[in-house]
Amino acid sequence: MTETALVDMLLAALPAFGPWLLGLTTFLSCLAIPVPSSIMMIASGAFVASGDLALVTVTSAAFTGAVLGDQTGFWLGRRAERFLPAPETKRGKLVASALAQLARRGAITVFFSRWMFSALGPWVNLAAGASGFAHTRFSLAGILGEAVWVSVYVGLGITFGANLQAAADLASNALGMMAAGALALALGAWLWHAARHPGHHRAPH
Repeated sequence: MTETALVDMLLAALPAFGPWLLGLTTFLSCLAIPVPSSIMMIASGAFVASGDLALVTVTSAAFTGAVLGDQTGFWLGRRAERFLPAPETKRGKLVASALAQLARRGAITVFFSRWMFSALGPWVNLAAGASGFAHTRFSLAGILGEAVWVSVYVGLGITFGANLQAAADLASNALGMMAAGALALALGAWLWHAARHPGHHRAPH
């Protein structure tokens, strides 16, 4: 089944199965299963705008599915190393990147990988579990991040429900700009710190 066919099938089933299908979609997406969770949230927001679905039900379903997916990925990483992809594979490299980010920035990485860098999210879940990252810190950062993710996409669906593609493009562009801004701020902070403490950044002789 092509990606377009999958999206069309899920969107067609959304009016009948509503929040249950939405929750399942966000759950699976947090386990790195390729399902169109963002489009489903936008479409659900459109149904909220038209009065066919309730806002509380939609947001609760999407949020619960995402949090349960995060927790499942975390405990898979904690319990069994065999769930981690081989280091030489593309997915294995994503896990290695997630581990490096967790080691440097901890809960901040978990938070931003829920929504701004969502492609990394499932691998951060596994990496956090495998690395022994504190469950309480992971859960709190994950819950806050998923709240942002759900709010952004359902909100876009409510606002631009008549044009799902426009809403999806807007979300992609906005998150891309925020990611670029975050990287620029991080670089600026590093340069500022380097300027104030030049000796700390010199290569050893």
